[in-house]
Amino acid sequence: MDAPERWPHDAGLDRVRVRGAREHNLRSVDLDIPRDALVAFTGISGSGKSSLAFGTIYAESQRRYFESVAPYARRLMSQVGSPDVDAIEGLPPAVALPQQRSGGSARSTVGSATTIANVLRMLYSRVGTYPQGAPMLLAEDFSTNTVQGACPTCHGLGRVHDVPEHLMVPDASLTIRDGALAAWPTAWHGKQLRDSLISLGYDIDVPWRDLPREQREWVLFTDESPQVPVFTDREPAEVRKAVAAGIEPRYMSTFQGVRSFVLNTFAGSKSARMRERAASFMVSAPCPRCGGRRLKPEALAVTFEGFDITELAAMPLDDVARVLRAVLEPGWTPRSAEPSSSGSGDAHPEQLLAARRLVADLLARLSPIIDLGLGSLSLDRTTSSLSSGELQRMRLATQVLSQLFGVVFVLDEPSAGLHPADTESLLRILATLRDSGNTVYFVEHALDVIREADWIVDIGPGAGADGGTVIYSGPLEGLQDADESVTRRYLFEQPATERVARERRAGDDRLELEGVTRHNVRDLSVTFPLGALTAVTGVSGSGKSSLVVQALPDLLWASLESEIDERASGADEPPAAAEDPLAHGTEAVTTGRAHGPAGRLRRIVQVSQKPIGRTSRSNVATYTGVFDRIRTLFAATPEARRRRYSASRFSFNLPAGRCPTCKGEGTMEVELLFLPTVHAPCATCGGSRYNPETLEIELHGRTVADVLAMSVRDARAWSSDSEVQRHLDALLDVGLGYVALGQPATQLSGGEAQRVKLASELRRGQRGDTLYLLDEPTSGLHPADADRLMAHLHHLVDGGSTVILVEHDMRIVAEADWVVDLGPGAGDAGGRVVAAGTPEQVAASPSSRTAPYLAAALRQLTPAG
Repeated sequence: MDAPERWPHDAGLDRVRVRGAREHNLRSVDLDIPRDALVAFTGISGSGKSSLAFGTIYAESQRRYFESVAPYARRLMSQVGSPDVDAIEGLPPAVALPQQRSGGSARSTVGSATTIANVLRMLYSRVGTYPQGAPMLLAEDFSTNTVQGACPTCHGLGRVHDVPEHLMVPDASLTIRDGALAAWPTAWHGKQLRDSLISLGYDIDVPWRDLPREQREWVLFTDESPQVPVFTDREPAEVRKAVAAGIEPRYMSTFQGVRSFVLNTFAGSKSARMRERAASFMVSAPCPRCGGRRLKPEALAVTFEGFDITELAAMPLDDVARVLRAVLEPGWTPRSAEPSSSGSGDAHPEQLLAARRLVADLLARLSPIIDLGLGSLSLDRTTSSLSSGELQRMRLATQVLSQLFGVVFVLDEPSAGLHPADTESLLRILATLRDSGNTVYFVEHALDVIREADWIVDIGPGAGADGGTVIYSGPLEGLQDADESVTRRYLFEQPATERVARERRAGDDRLELEGVTRHNVRDLSVTFPLGALTAVTGVSGSGKSSLVVQALPDLLWASLESEIDERASGADEPPAAAEDPLAHGTEAVTTGRAHGPAGRLRRIVQVSQKPIGRTSRSNVATYTGVFDRIRTLFAATPEARRRRYSASRFSFNLPAGRCPTCKGEGTMEVELLFLPTVHAPCATCGGSRYNPETLEIELHGRTVADVLAMSVRDARAWSSDSEVQRHLDALLDVGLGYVALGQPATQLSGGEAQRVKLASELRRGQRGDTLYLLDEPTSGLHPADADRLMAHLHHLVDGGSTVILVEHDMRIVAEADWVVDLGPGAGDAGGRVVAAGTPEQVAASPSSRTAPYLAAALRQLTPAG
């Protein structure tokens, strides 16, 4: 196809030329893509878009960069490895902004990640209002991550952890032998510590409360760790005699006080279960010295415009920008309740100049972040609490500020989590990057964003083995002639995608929430119809997830607990606690009340985009439970029965059947120092995970390793067992036919993980008393896959269940029975019901920012009948 005028030359410098790309499911792709353009990679879920954009183009750019870096420095960098491609020409340096959660700690915040915090600390240091006589502080003195600035009591964490005596010894009437020291370890280690006390002269057979106080204090609170002789086969009296006589013990033990054991286990154990147990004996409270504000008193005493730095950092970014803009007004002078440290209440000219320059820089840094719909965030918000979409947009805003030139930005669904009103700002940001001399390649499903691209690369035609080829590459208009493209039917409103409006379901009853308060949702009252599908909409940060994902299940479990009698494992469980078992002390609390008909809701199913497993041993087959049935079928074969192999023999997690070399992992990690760590197939099992004896058992001509390597679609054709087929049909119904049964859970996207959870639920017997709560279920889905998913959600509702989902895609919202629109803005400006009713009623609301976009989606529906 002829190149558009934007790229008039064909000297090879204006295009990226890819030859022979075979990463993942790509079929030796040859492709020329323009530079200095917005290029959208489209196609149904699993077609190979990310394999081309990230796995090939970005990976090759990174590999070339690392070749120029000193070998020692490479060890300190995260590397993605070399792509399977013959050649890529004309490739500039690349920056990737993927949809993935960072592993940041509680000290990583929006302020630190965007570097805004650095400038803010300089502002307080140079032009802050100090108490009279106070010396000027350096910028480092306003950081919670430095020794100079952190509160000396809590070390900048804002909370202190302690182990109170009543938790260490819950029953003082027990003896040490009978378990009075409940916080001590169990099994062998606990016995070792008790034997150590005998050698130290303690009577472990009298009630704890009868021991001398100084002995109790030492056992609980000592920081000493003496080496103690242990005699394991003697009575206490004999032990004391042996110690006095200096007889050689069975072994020497290191004694550890109860409090020290708990704190050291919580801080250093690699076992999540042990850390969780240790946390059960601990309490967490705001630091008494800084009141949870994490800074030393001298820094907290400095203010700017009447706020200390922690107060400004806790404000929504929209409010921070408002405070800062006032500084640039003519006639502004620093707000000072007391004379400055210089002895004068008047600002010096150089102080005014510094204030305005620093504030102008802060506003420039805040502008793209606010434009991308993140104005409701605060600078002290931890990055670990952000969604993957929010993280990506925050990184995108930071890249805009870097003013890089000649770079390829590779983005993964930049519109994820964005309301259509916020998407307009996103498009302006992307255009700014392009017009500044950069190239923007982005994987995208949102039709409005795709339409703004200069060039389209459509991958397909199907997913997995049925995808991996370039259906079309060129300007948007030319996609109309690509007959194999699924995407073009949605972009150009072909008759093949004619959508007929459904008759709205009124529901059979009502669920009423009163006085709901959670985050920015304050004293809200709202009604949801039961037996209907409700979409909760609103701009990013308006309180949708706070209401649906957090407050609603909290109130239902608290208020209607007697009516909810079944909570199956997995999707039905209450929201998981934070990774820090003590973090609940800082979590927001839900208040309010839920009212509903008795017995109408007996199950709550939350289907989120959280990962379904943390290790490669968790996969699609094990999570859905189909692998249990498959292993049972293998164990029932004549040869397996002759060898007396049970179903556990076919598990790669148990020693009997797994490969002894890789312990069932299938790969071996090879550390190459300054090169990326390589995961090579195990030399013993060839990556199959199993030992040779286990692989001698076949079912319908396939080994258990063969079955795990099959796609869901292929496994469905292979199996004749009705139970296995029911599991696989559910996965096919949510568009996951391309996924391998043994694909590790860690390699699934958030959208894929959510659909695996939903498939597990669809497989179960349908009941009409279930409430399904979904958070942006169509995120990461091609419109074709989204339509298929919605058909199944409607099927659940037709069976009497209730579905409430948070959604930004107006195509999906237009199909809902009821819409609750929150807003009108984000953060403190949101959290209220702007409009509620049928899609048509909300679309007519003059105060709703969602209304015009919903109205446009409704116009695309063909009236029923």
